[in-house]
Amino acid sequence: MSKKNLNIGMAGAGLSCAVIARELAEQGHQLNLFDRRAHVAGNCHTERDVGTGVMVHVYGPHIFHTDDDEVWTFVNKYMRFMPYVNRVKATTGGQVYSLPINLHTINQFFGKTLNPAEAKAFIEEQADTSIIEPQSFEEQALRFIGRPLYEAFFRGYTLKQWEVDPTRLPAAILKRLPVRFNYNDNYFFHKHQGMPEEGYTKMVERILDHPNITVTLNAELHADDIDAYDHVFWSGPMDGFFGYDLGRLPYRTLDFQRFEGRGDLQGCAVMNYTEESVPYTRITEHKHFSPWEEHEQSVCYREFSRSCGHLDTPYYPVHLTDGDDLVQSYKARAQGLAKVTFVGRLGTYRYMDMDLTIREAMNSARDFLAGLSS
Repeated sequence: MSKKNLNIGMAGAGLSCAVIARELAEQGHQLNLFDRRAHVAGNCHTERDVGTGVMVHVYGPHIFHTDDDEVWTFVNKYMRFMPYVNRVKATTGGQVYSLPINLHTINQFFGKTLNPAEAKAFIEEQADTSIIEPQSFEEQALRFIGRPLYEAFFRGYTLKQWEVDPTRLPAAILKRLPVRFNYNDNYFFHKHQGMPEEGYTKMVERILDHPNITVTLNAELHADDIDAYDHVFWSGPMDGFFGYDLGRLPYRTLDFQRFEGRGDLQGCAVMNYTEESVPYTRITEHKHFSPWEEHEQSVCYREFSRSCGHLDTPYYPVHLTDGDDLVQSYKARAQGLAKVTFVGRLGTYRYMDMDLTIREAMNSARDFLAGLSS
């Protein structure tokens, strides 16, 4: 078959495969996407709630933030992004605080009125400076914020989220969370932040709107189907491609307990509950994710984290400090398949923000095209 007219199969219709499909379709290739769900966009699927009119993030909130100008231009090509600043709150010890930990959090928690320099010196006094190179989540926290803040804001939340002692989790998980010595409570640092005006699902539908792209929902592409295509991009579970023959990779999944009512139910989009005694990790109020809209009614989700079963939706890959031998075994096998490219969160067994997912999808498509011309 001509290099200009390859027939390509894709497992999944989330961000990764959608972006790759668009890049390749515009170069003349035929893309066939299969998704076991009844919608595109994967876990960033959004839909308009019938009863309240609120745009609901069905699988939990997704907030777009990036410093990648090309990625920002790409998503805005398919959907106008509206301004949105993520301001997270946390309930612990009978009080509400701002996250990430900032000067307001520090002063409120310790009952002080420190300026930035004083707060930085004070937190350094709290920190365990005997830890030179933190290896675990707990060591990372103790080294940089000390035990009081760690116990109040991170230990209980982490135990609920991962059901693993923080001494067994990698330090990299906490490195994603900033500490600020000013009153800036913007959860992210990135220069581009926003929400798609009509939701992520509509954006992905527009990305996939090309005559060379076909999407089949409520259907799956299987490993046995790869011979029907010139190439396959696989964004499903990596271990699923191999029939889980080495065992299943561990994931965390989420259960959502929905409730609704009139007015403003909690006053913010995200409220974390950091104490282990509270069974859920957070409550999200979805109309606050679209602050340019007005709704009399409101929809909230309580989030409960648990181990992912065979029939559950996988959310977060579980990496431990004591080794990921099973992951490495599957990755070695995946790298040996010339006809299959593993992409996305599930296909590479990594937690990735949306901007990185899109960036890697762009790169995968371009690497594939470069390989055709070499």
